[in-house]
Amino acid sequence: MKVALFVPCYVDAVFPEVAIATLELLERLGVEVAYPLNQTCCGQPMANSGCHDDAAAAEALFVKNFAGFDYIVGPSGSCVHHIRENLTAIPQTPETASVRRNTYELVEFLHDVLEVGAFPWAEFPHAVGLHNGCASLRALRTAKMSEIAEPFFSKPLDLLTKVKGIRFVTPERPDECCGFGGTFSVFEEPVSAKMGYDKVNDHQKAGAEYIVSADMSCIMHQKGCAERLGLPIKFIHIAQILNGARE
Repeated sequence: MKVALFVPCYVDAVFPEVAIATLELLERLGVEVAYPLNQTCCGQPMANSGCHDDAAAAEALFVKNFAGFDYIVGPSGSCVHHIRENLTAIPQTPETASVRRNTYELVEFLHDVLEVGAFPWAEFPHAVGLHNGCASLRALRTAKMSEIAEPFFSKPLDLLTKVKGIRFVTPERPDECCGFGGTFSVFEEPVSAKMGYDKVNDHQKAGAEYIVSADMSCIMHQKGCAERLGLPIKFIHIAQILNGARE
């Protein structure tokens, strides 16, 4: 199994500890991981802003870096969604198709491919609120959407229940967008901020000590909102908990 680690640009620049936890976790699970050193942005910010053609160079470089791997794993649902569904500013060569098909978000890879049954090193004795980012929830379908009548499932929750000591609390509106939305938070700042305030207040009322997510971009936005409101909530990526972080 040839597995490559894809580290989104904002994780590399702002949250490198999440990239390290992802690498360490995969290696704990016996996966031999390669890290293409020339990787940069996947092109999502340009595409999401409507600058489709401007994403071409980033997308072409992504394919060049990751072609030939059996799996490409990244700790970000929105980036993985872009690669899988929207990597269309470049010619759809066999290499492009292979990269799109073989790219997985970390939770998907752990749950669906590796089928991990235990994390014996992991213990997190805190009350946790789970946040599913919109791309992970509604595009990658890592959990049940509340607006669809279907049996309950949650891949991140299934993984987290294997961690000793963890307790879960549920906000009143668990599937509501936190307001980040990439460049939406820049161009629609007041709306984005209000949505973020609503989200962190909802988790606070439910009794969350930590908000955990597979999408660090959402956590980044909510962390800023919580700090501005003076809320004592802490934030952590799911890779860090599964890798054994205690706080």
